[in-house]
Amino acid sequence: MRAFAPLVIVAALAAPAPLAAQPRQLAIPAGTVSEAAIAIARATDASIVIADPGLGRQRVAGIRGRMDAESAVRTLARASGMQAVKVGPKAWRLVAAPPRRASMMPRPRPLRVAAPAATTALPPETEGAPIIVTASKRDLTFAEIAGQVTLLDGAVLERGGVGGTEKIMQRAATVSSTYLGSGRNKLFIRGIADSSFTGPTQATVGQYFGDLRLSYNAPDPDLRLSDMERVEILEGPQGTLYGAGSLGGIIRLVPRAPEAGETSLVVSGGASAIANGEPGGDLHATMNLPLVGETATLRANIDLASLGGYIDKPEIGGRNVNRTAILSGRAALRVDLAPGWSADVIVLGQDTEAEDSQYADRSGERLVSSARVTEGSAAQYGQGQLVITGQIGEVRIKSSTGIGAQDLTERYDATEPGGPPRLFRQRNETRMIANETRIWQPVGDHFGWVLGTSVIDNRNTLTRALGPAGEPAAAATGVENTVFEITGYGEASYRLFPAVTLAAGLRVTNVEIGGEGENVALQVALAGRAVTAERRETAYLPSASVLVDIAEDGRAYLRYQEGFRPGGLAVFGDFVRQFRSDYARTIELGGGWGLPGRGPFDLAASISYTRWRDIQADFIDDGGLPSTANIGNGTIWAASVSGSVRLAPGLRAEAGATLNDSDVDEPVLIALARLSRIPNIARFSGRAGLAWRRAFDNGTAIEADGWVSYVGKSRLGIGPELGELQGDYLDSGLILRFGRENAGLTLSVTNLAGSEGNRFALGTPFTTGREQITPLQPRTIRIGFDTRF
Repeated sequence: MRAFAPLVIVAALAAPAPLAAQPRQLAIPAGTVSEAAIAIARATDASIVIADPGLGRQRVAGIRGRMDAESAVRTLARASGMQAVKVGPKAWRLVAAPPRRASMMPRPRPLRVAAPAATTALPPETEGAPIIVTASKRDLTFAEIAGQVTLLDGAVLERGGVGGTEKIMQRAATVSSTYLGSGRNKLFIRGIADSSFTGPTQATVGQYFGDLRLSYNAPDPDLRLSDMERVEILEGPQGTLYGAGSLGGIIRLVPRAPEAGETSLVVSGGASAIANGEPGGDLHATMNLPLVGETATLRANIDLASLGGYIDKPEIGGRNVNRTAILSGRAALRVDLAPGWSADVIVLGQDTEAEDSQYADRSGERLVSSARVTEGSAAQYGQGQLVITGQIGEVRIKSSTGIGAQDLTERYDATEPGGPPRLFRQRNETRMIANETRIWQPVGDHFGWVLGTSVIDNRNTLTRALGPAGEPAAAATGVENTVFEITGYGEASYRLFPAVTLAAGLRVTNVEIGGEGENVALQVALAGRAVTAERRETAYLPSASVLVDIAEDGRAYLRYQEGFRPGGLAVFGDFVRQFRSDYARTIELGGGWGLPGRGPFDLAASISYTRWRDIQADFIDDGGLPSTANIGNGTIWAASVSGSVRLAPGLRAEAGATLNDSDVDEPVLIALARLSRIPNIARFSGRAGLAWRRAFDNGTAIEADGWVSYVGKSRLGIGPELGELQGDYLDSGLILRFGRENAGLTLSVTNLAGSEGNRFALGTPFTTGREQITPLQPRTIRIGFDTRF
């Protein structure tokens, strides 16, 4: 849909007109017009629009001197041979300069023109506008962040059809999952992993839609990644800015905002076929519609997907039993309240229904499960947000308030060897109300800062039932955990020398933790006493970093960061017991060269050491059920490297790898014995990709994007019952697109080699007399289309 809108280089939050008129000392380096425009806009709080994206790729000389916004914009226009048209008090539009009259132009000499070639190569890659990382919460550029950042373009994630979190894992070697199924998984980053189940523990990875959490202690909702501007991944801990549940890092979804003055419709879809499985299909639509001129704009999208099954269950006469249906939608209404102030109302929801599980027996026929019951799951997610954004002078303001609900119902085979079919049912219900309000000032010549507050009220109820399949579920032990969190945080950076920037921050969080056991039989066993737990604790999460610029494109950094997760109550057999908060402290050394995906090459690397105290993790209790406890202390060494190189015009190769070495010491549960590694994290993982594009003279182009990834071996979980190894497999994919900017056809193939692999060595936590694997989805071919109106 962006083909219908001009290239907006900067649409800065409006400031009072006199601010843009104040002269500033500018030192804009040589680069492209778009890069110079965004630098001018950031320095002068102006709005600059380039009507033609091709003009923005021109290169211009540097702009230096003391001048106001209008002088700077007109200087840029002259340097690029363009014309600056003032469209507002501090807004300009750069357009192509009108041609000079023929009488003023020199007579051209005759030239011999060769016949045009069938194809033309892409123009050389340019650096483009600076990359602003919104997850920094104060508009830092990519080069100003002391830490490892992965940026995934939303358009790239939609190639080959709209998907969920698996699209992130295909392109980020640092992110891994438990692969239980859509809406049920736990995600891990940088070797910080706790367990395999979706119990009461808070996730180690914080997931955000905009500025608000998607959940507090619930699994990944696996939202469809449609109509996203990009996905930002910050390796953790990220306790100062994001608080509890960011030990491993954060994943922030940045949706495309409503575009004022644009009426557009995007439709895409496709049909897929799975080797030895069922066919599937998907459909996506996004609409952008102005409601009141350019004052109010509505943007809405919907996603439908039916994912074919490929697991057989001969014991119950089922073939391809694990079909999954997904319905997802989102709507955003943006209203301009006043110059520089806007309000966004956002509603999103998703319903995921899996008819059966996606695991198979380790031995025997391929892709076959000998389970004797149907193990389907249902996941529902919904969230509503109100976001107010504004600016007073150079200080920017943003307040986000939201309410969310997430429900997950799971069914597991609990049949004992030789016994009648039994079914274990678990339901996880989460309700959350949250607000985050922050004010900040982007880094200027020397100083930038952010101050914020956060309030979260979260309630999670976990209930379980175990009984014969096909009969009503009997009452079983349940537990409710509540968290009320009030936080204040701040972070500031100061450019001590032109090439050295110091930063420090602190988060103070007061957490009120409550819990209650829910079970009639349990209350009787305890002579009517309530099973409850309440306590308060205050967490202090400091951070500090030093960032050193090396030449024009290089950087090196050293940072210290902390993170924590609050404790709670967990089911243990027929009882409920407490587990404590855990804390992680990390020191990291890293650096890089260039910007990701730009220039001749780019590179980023880091090495980190983490001390993790009172690790919360799940294990199998004496009754065969998952439970949670503090298992001890641990250390993690992690190293990562990523980069890309331009091999030829239109051809770029990229690669990334992670190495993790962990150890758990001082175990507090004798039954767990001494552990050698933290579970679910491979010692080594890596990926490589190749992207190619060729444009034709008639306006069409062909694009190819291929990748291969390797996931090394890891241990399933804690304790002897979860000692199985998993991983050690290759995955791969290829996407081809042919067409114009506004319409095209795609062909994609995943799991090119047809590998079976073992992504996760657990299907049911119960002892059923059979070993289990979660295989890769077999080779899948999808033919799709996309069009824009």
